[in-house]
Amino acid sequence: KNIGYLINEIPESHAAEAAQRREELLEIASLASDELAELILDGKEVSENQLKSAIRAGTLKMLFTPVCCGSSKNFHGVQQLLDHVIDILPSPTDRPPVDGIVPKTKEKVLRKPATSEPFSGLAFKTVAEPTGDLVYVRIYSGELRPGDTVNNTTNNRSERIGRLYRMMGNKREELEVAGPGNIVAVIGLKSTFTGNTLCSQNAPVALESITFPKPVISMAVVPDKSNDESKLGDALQRLLRDDPTIKAHTDPETKQLILSGMGELHLEVSVDKLHRFPGVKVATGKPMVAYRQTIARPITQETRYIKQTGGRGKFAVVVVEYKPLNKEEQDIWAKKMEEEGELPDPNNIYFHDKITGGVVPKEYVKPTEEGIRDAAVKGAKYGFPCVDIEACLVDGKIHPVDSSQDAFKLAGWENFRDAQQAAGILLLEPIMKVAVVAPEKYMGSLTGDLSRRRGIIQDTVTANGRVTIMAQVPLAELFGYTTDIRGSTSGTASFTMEPSHYAEVKEELADLPNKKS
Repeated sequence: KNIGYLINEIPESHAAEAAQRREELLEIASLASDELAELILDGKEVSENQLKSAIRAGTLKMLFTPVCCGSSKNFHGVQQLLDHVIDILPSPTDRPPVDGIVPKTKEKVLRKPATSEPFSGLAFKTVAEPTGDLVYVRIYSGELRPGDTVNNTTNNRSERIGRLYRMMGNKREELEVAGPGNIVAVIGLKSTFTGNTLCSQNAPVALESITFPKPVISMAVVPDKSNDESKLGDALQRLLRDDPTIKAHTDPETKQLILSGMGELHLEVSVDKLHRFPGVKVATGKPMVAYRQTIARPITQETRYIKQTGGRGKFAVVVVEYKPLNKEEQDIWAKKMEEEGELPDPNNIYFHDKITGGVVPKEYVKPTEEGIRDAAVKGAKYGFPCVDIEACLVDGKIHPVDSSQDAFKLAGWENFRDAQQAAGILLLEPIMKVAVVAPEKYMGSLTGDLSRRRGIIQDTVTANGRVTIMAQVPLAELFGYTTDIRGSTSGTASFTMEPSHYAEVKEELADLPNKKS
């Protein structure tokens, strides 16, 4: 139903308040314009254009944030909001040039938001469709046309642009050209996914990719016996392309398909999407928390990997210093990696060596690192991925005949396994940043419930009879929280959560997969 609206004069009953609010608006806007301030001091009339110009200047300088009232349901204020977006918010030409690097030389370059610049854009969303993927691209510089051939510098492949669309809800408007600041949907891309950079073939550039948070919760997905496995695999691939925060893998021990995501609701929605594909039906297991582990203290570990089996043996001796990394040390390593043109390790496992005199030749240093990293994928005791550890190869020995890259890789693997057991292992659990919004009368019971869930209350804000409670709560304690909070507040409360950090947890408090209740 098309709901119209009328613009009328302000009623007499509200005229005094409207005049007062306009004075307040002029006073705030004058912070960004000396001309406007002089007009107000002289008691002169301020035109609409002068006021808009001052509000735009203040918004661009981030002196204040305009707020518009309205109702999209009743179509009140929608057109005014869109007009303000054009009049007040920064256009692409008001933004500074975007930073990028030349893939081969790692040299930093700038791309200005101008049509005269070489084309560059970032794919930020992928939607799987029966006729092919629809890739949303934000254009930062240059122009893009159907039929153009561009480079994907993320995977070093060429792509041909099929069609360009401007998306408006469920409607599409085909475009002949798109320029800086445009967000377009592209059809015809074969190897471009979320976070990839597209650019002109003559001026390659890699823009900063989108960083996605790591999954914090997993569940087993069991295919229906009647399922066509190829259809499930197809549906899963499309799901992963649509949502990069979803991860899937097959557990090597149980052979179960494990789906990981950002929360209980996130996984439920993802499974529901799988069911929408024809011929796909799955059952789900109990959600599992994505724990991590690290070593409890610094340690120096020596491993003598010596095997003699009649023929050529295996000989490798390595001495490695390990230490757990705190947040400040992780940031130092991340900055160092960026300066070297490398990405920081997602699990903060960093390796270096202090070998002197060639006691361990360079060709054996890399295999030692590989062995340590392989062992870190599945840690000792708990079997969770290891995080936040620095490893430094400080000494070792070789045999002129029996030493090999394979021997040093196995020595690295054994060294890290033994180091964990000797240093002790800390179990880490994901902590979520939770915001609960409810009527004020429920504040006491809600804060008490969060505390019982091992939550730490950080802040409470009350306004207009409602309270917002900010807290940090272990993810393991939030299973079923949606149902619990609705039941305890008669459906009047809601909450949101996002990953915050990992923190140490005692084994008896953790919801471990093999834990007996």
